[in-house]
Amino acid sequence: MKKLSGSNQCFTKAFFAGSALALLATSAAAQSNDALLDKLVDKGILTTKEAQELREESDKNFTTAFQTKTGMPDWVNGYKLSGDMRGRYEHISSDNSGLIDRDRLRYRLRVGLTVNMLDDLEAGFRLGTGEASGSAGTGNPLSNNSTLKDNGSKKSIFIDTAYGKWTPVNSGGWLASLTFGKMENPFAFTPMVFDPDLTPEGAAVQTSWAINDKQSLSLTGAAFVMGEVASSTHDPFMYGGQLLWSSKWTQKLSSSLGAGVFQIVSPDQLTTANSPYGNRGNTRVPYIPAEPPGSSALYVLKNNYNPLIADASVTYTLDSFPFYTGTFPLKFAGEFINNPGASAKNNGFWVGATFGKSGTKKTWDITYRYEYLEADAWYDQLVDDDNGAFYPGDNTSANSTFGYFGGTNIKGHMVKFNYSFTDSFTFSATCFITDLISLDGLSANPLVPNAHTSAAIRFMADLMWKF
Repeated sequence: MKKLSGSNQCFTKAFFAGSALALLATSAAAQSNDALLDKLVDKGILTTKEAQELREESDKNFTTAFQTKTGMPDWVNGYKLSGDMRGRYEHISSDNSGLIDRDRLRYRLRVGLTVNMLDDLEAGFRLGTGEASGSAGTGNPLSNNSTLKDNGSKKSIFIDTAYGKWTPVNSGGWLASLTFGKMENPFAFTPMVFDPDLTPEGAAVQTSWAINDKQSLSLTGAAFVMGEVASSTHDPFMYGGQLLWSSKWTQKLSSSLGAGVFQIVSPDQLTTANSPYGNRGNTRVPYIPAEPPGSSALYVLKNNYNPLIADASVTYTLDSFPFYTGTFPLKFAGEFINNPGASAKNNGFWVGATFGKSGTKKTWDITYRYEYLEADAWYDQLVDDDNGAFYPGDNTSANSTFGYFGGTNIKGHMVKFNYSFTDSFTFSATCFITDLISLDGLSANPLVPNAHTSAAIRFMADLMWKF
């Protein structure tokens, strides 16, 4: 390649620098512009120092323009509006004639704003649809679904997340952040442990270390408020931690291995009266407070909940697969839970496989999972509320009547298919075929002629728009 003269070099640098600045003025192309500057450095057209100066000048100009346009203070350097809309058809039925087959249409809308600030600070919130849960009128902690009903009545909007975040460490392969408020669940456990729609409240610390380009470790710890009881100094809290090791052994083979532990403090305060009582499964007993005289019975948890959890996955990626765009991952995974706080019915597990990965245009995946979650393996109000079965009798010791409920004490199969028509539009079909593990503690109800059949099917077809 012919070497450029000094004047030509200056002209070339000026030309490319001007082009780069023009591109960098558009924030939507920030990543591609950084790549362009890096390429110019690689070719010797710009020095590393000159490229950095261009970045800093562009950032300064963009920040000034941003503040002028939005009226934001000078410590705000960006914001992001995002959300999703989901439309759902749902069917629930059972072999037991005591359960009336149900068909319903539902929707979920979530819209959020994230604000980025100087000094690695972030604040955000998200609003979501939902239906009232319990007498307090608050939203269901495990669902943002709203059912189409009541002659097109106006529906409720709730605060889904509201948080502040600080990331003091983010360099050299290390990352550490602190989040406070009502947040996306920081733990990477599956719906057997936490419902996907749960947004817990409290504080969380997340750290990670990229050991090299193939190995990384992450450690998450959190303390979440489960309730605020005005009549007691012993409010229920949940503490927990998770360690996750992720590995990429070859271009095609990767794996993950995780372990976690949780502790619910003062579980006796999580009664069916002062805590949302949607799911079922845990062993509860009636308790009559001494004061005030004539108090009605509360139904309290019999056991403690301090489970140990282990999970693992292996993924192998094929170069191609019929009717699929791009490389095709095959993932095999499982999770196990044991709760030493209960002497019986305290184990759970699931095993399954996922073929493919949806989320981008013309991609799809199909998942199969078998789950077996005993009654007291974990607190029933935290686990997946879609995975349920039919209770063919009343449980008077837990103040629960017959019906279809999610929670613990469930075993069965789940099959799910996703297809992404575009990057923003996905179709999903999910089917749960489930049964109760145990009918202990249930008494006959005259409206349920068959007291021994609990098998049920739940089918959901979803259309999801994300933005």
